[in-house]
Amino acid sequence: MLKIKQAVIVEGKYDKMKLAEILDAVIITTDGFGVFKKREKLDLIRLFAKKYGVIILTDSDRAGFLIRNHLKGKINEGEIFNVYIPDVFGKEKRKTESSADNKIGVEGINAEILRKLFARFVDEPRTCNARLFVDNQRLFDDGLSGKSNSAELRKKLQKELNLPENLSAKQLPSILNSLFTEKEYISALEKSQA
Repeated sequence: MLKIKQAVIVEGKYDKMKLAEILDAVIITTDGFGVFKKREKLDLIRLFAKKYGVIILTDSDRAGFLIRNHLKGKINEGEIFNVYIPDVFGKEKRKTESSADNKIGVEGINAEILRKLFARFVDEPRTCNARLFVDNQRLFDDGLSGKSNSAELRKKLQKELNLPENLSAKQLPSILNSLFTEKEYISALEKSQA
């Protein structure tokens, strides 16, 4: 079990059950889009963000990004850490149909992948402001924004780093700064452009 001091925010009860197998942490569900209407749930998440920090782990589909962005917009104090599952296409075993984006959610991701995603929070939590080696200018200089093929290059980099494809150029710097070292970024950039 990985002991995490931050509260982990996930969409539903099956995501929570999956993470409870590998994490010793407070795990809070958003009840899908329920967090849009439930003030008390949002207040609880804000409290944890202010006191311990929160780690947002939603599915990599459109709905997951809507929920993630809603939370980021509603939490004004404290720390928010973003963790992203890689794009894995298919459907969860318990479901009869795949999601609208045909992607497996948190509940269907391999436990070892989840352990690796959370391992960095056990000994040395990283904040979005800890090491700012990528900014908008760096993205432009590296061809990842502002050029005709930038979207394609970003998708290749995101695939190399096991990040979801729905990330925008605006989201990318904070994600790269919080999840990777500069060396990891440079290596992935070189591999994705080879």
